[in-house]
Parts: sequence; structure tokens; C-alpha cells
Amino acid sequence: MTVALVATLNLIAGDTPASNSFFGRLSSVNPAELPAKSAELVFQADSKTRSETTINVVKAAVGLNPAAAAAIVGTIAQSTPEMASVAAATAVGLVPNQAIAIARAAAAAAPSEAGKIVEAVCRIVPNVYKEVADGVAGVAPGEGKAILAGVSAAIPALQGSINKDLVSYNGGNPAVSDVLNQISPIATSPGMNGLPLPVTPAVHTGPPYVADPPSPINVDPGNGGQVPPGGRNYSNP
Repeated sequence: MTVALVATLNLIAGDTPASNSFFGRLSSVNPAELPAKSAELVFQADSKTRSETTINVVKAAVGLNPAAAAAIVGTIAQSTPEMASVAAATAVGLVPNQAIAIARAAAAAAPSEAGKIVEAVCRIVPNVYKEVADGVAGVAPGEGKAILAGVSAAIPALQGSINKDLVSYNGGNPAVSDVLNQISPIATSPGMNGLPLPVTPAVHTGPPYVADPPSPINVDPGNGGQVPPGGRNYSNP
């Protein structure tokens, strides 16, 4: 799965209509028929080149009609389920603001691929991993374990916490939102390999702390506070 995702990410970048023959083949298609035609092209592709074909078809179709990204991915996922995660990752790379809708559409059409879809999408937009996982769980409720495994694979920093919470389910199907809500939040800024970094405690950067001055001490004015030569003799009454 990881190798396929790396290949997907590499192929998403740097494409142009001139280098992708599917732009020309899809540009004449009626917008309403674009999702179905895209799915047909993927389905008819040779198994050896199907992944690359999926990437190029999605790039062309979404490039021609970004608003139809979720429909394009969902239709491809329905006709060729094994390409659901590849199609979803490619589309999210192009229109990341539609990540949740795209992930839901892919998982609704191919629920058995829910875990792979979550992993693929979360690798592209790790800062919305909870929303993506919850959205997919809503259309594939029986895939809780696979969805959480997808989050763990995409964001290794969460793996320990997720595995710890899963123990309490004793092999049952976990509630994705419950597990993720118990995990410490992570920063949305990218860290190593584009993954989020764990949140660290805030560091005080203001002026140094100065303690309040001690309360004033009242002095008995009986002798004016003057000390006789040689000091006071406290042994005398």
C-alpha cells in the first residue's frame, strides 16, 4: 500500500494537459457524463497500468470539472473498488478542500476499501484526519478497525495511542469517533515527511516572574526603634 501511495503522490505533481492524453479524451464529454466515462476508462485499463490510468483519468476529469471530484471518485470506486484509494488520493491532491466529501464518496462506493481510503487521504491532508475518519466511518460503519489502522499508517505518531484504546474493545468493532476523541491533539503544521508534530507545552516568553514584596513589619515605637550601644541585652527582663 505504501509503495502505491508513493507512486500516486509522485504522479499527482507536475502534470499538464499536454502530457496527459485523457484531458483530450474527456474534454468532449458532457459534464453530466464525466464521472461515468472516467469510471469506464479505469475499468477498461489493463491491470498492469490500471493504477497509473486511474491517476491520469482523475487528474484530467477533476481538472475539467473540480466540482464533480467526489462524484468522479465515487463512480470509479464503484466500478473498480481496488482503485478507490488511488482515485481518492489523486483527487484530494488536486482539491484538498473537498477531502472529506471525496473520502466519503469513495468509501460509500467501496466500503471494503475504507481503511486504504482513509490512509491515502490522510497522507495528503493529515491535519483533518479526524474529520476524514469520522466521515468514512459514517458510510462504512462496520470498518472501524480498518479505518483506525488507516489513520495509524498515515500518521505514525498516533499509532501507540490508537492501539492502546483498541485493547478495550476486545476484538469488537470500535467507534472511530470515540477512539480518536481520546487521543491527544496533534499540531497541524507539517513535521518530518509531511506528518503533523505532537503538540508541545507552551513556553513562557514574557518578562521574568517577580514575587510580591513581603508585607511590612510593624516596629514597636516604645524606644523609637533605636538600638543602644553594644546591642540589646535580651537575657534581662
